[in-house]
Amino acid sequence: MTGAGNMASAIDAPATWRNRAAILAVLERVLPNSGLILEVASGTGQHAAFLAPRLAPRDWQPSDVDASLFASIVAWSGQAGDENAWAPRPPIVVDAMAAEWPIDHADAIVCINMIHIAPPAAATGLLAGAGRLLPAGGVLYLYGPFMRGGVHSAPSNRDFDLSLRRQDSRWGVRDLDHIAAEAGDHGLELQEIVDMPANNLSVIFRAGQRSSRSRSSARRSALVGRPLPESRGAMSSGGRRFGGGGGDKSS
Repeated sequence: MTGAGNMASAIDAPATWRNRAAILAVLERVLPNSGLILEVASGTGQHAAFLAPRLAPRDWQPSDVDASLFASIVAWSGQAGDENAWAPRPPIVVDAMAAEWPIDHADAIVCINMIHIAPPAAATGLLAGAGRLLPAGGVLYLYGPFMRGGVHSAPSNRDFDLSLRRQDSRWGVRDLDHIAAEAGDHGLELQEIVDMPANNLSVIFRAGQRSSRSRSSARRSALVGRPLPESRGAMSSGGRRFGGGGGDKSS
């Protein structure tokens, strides 16, 4: 997609400007060198527009469950296309909770700031979808705040969690131990945790050789309580951008 988008339709989530460089630095290192990158919960489209040309020749596919955000995604993507032919593809509707997605393959999946502002079923569906779509060695990248071992990483994340649950009882900062255990049910191995600015994490999973359907629930039981990999150091200044048209919180 090239050409200028209608910027009157563009939604600006300010935290995106602060966290995008830190996210790019991780993605440059962990994504495959080429192939289709599916972004789940693209929200305003700002991350897609920034990342797609800088991660070329990878092919960036934005998506969101809320089609009303597509005008914003297209507007920001049009700006990327003015400067670089590697603008994102047109957005598609992907409901992470759906049993089937309108795409049957991706070489990597990126999801930024989604699972804490969605019902737990969205995280479950995202992991299941990654298990279905990713080839062996394919990457699932998550960014956002997480608890570890049932403990918040900072008082600000605890306060943020409480504020989310006041907005919607189904929302909240998720425990990475539980996410990693559930990922194992779908053939996804936790490879790396990277400390990010503003008490966020980058979390990198890789798909194993076996399909998600062949991964037994016994693996989940074995993973619960197992120590997670040590996280790497923070990279640069950043913040939070809510996908799916939510608000944004600076910290």
